[in-house]
Amino acid sequence: MVVKVLVIEDDQDILGLLECHLRGMGLDVALARSGEQGLELARADLPDVVVVDIVLPGKDGRWVIRELRSDPRTKHCQIVVTSMLDADDIGVGDVDALLLKPFDRAAVRAALKDVS
Repeated sequence: MVVKVLVIEDDQDILGLLECHLRGMGLDVALARSGEQGLELARADLPDVVVVDIVLPGKDGRWVIRELRSDPRTKHCQIVVTSMLDADDIGVGDVDALLLKPFDRAAVRAALKDVS
């Protein structure tokens, strides 16, 4: 089974780095640059995992998480939050892992250990 991962990140460099790490793990990766675009892709393709930044232009990661959890089609996907904020400042519940920036390949693997 191929694991589908959706990455929602507005910073092009971080988006590229995550894509490289995740593809290196053998995962099928889709990319979105905004919360709205990410939610649209999640509802259309039903990923196994969503990696979402908290600070996004427009609708932020907290909004994305609430929308994913309230939709019966996406409520069971794993959610990994990535942020430059301190863990105490992120303020989201009902997520599966936290990936604090800056991160390395080992941190990405650890955050997704249950899916690869």
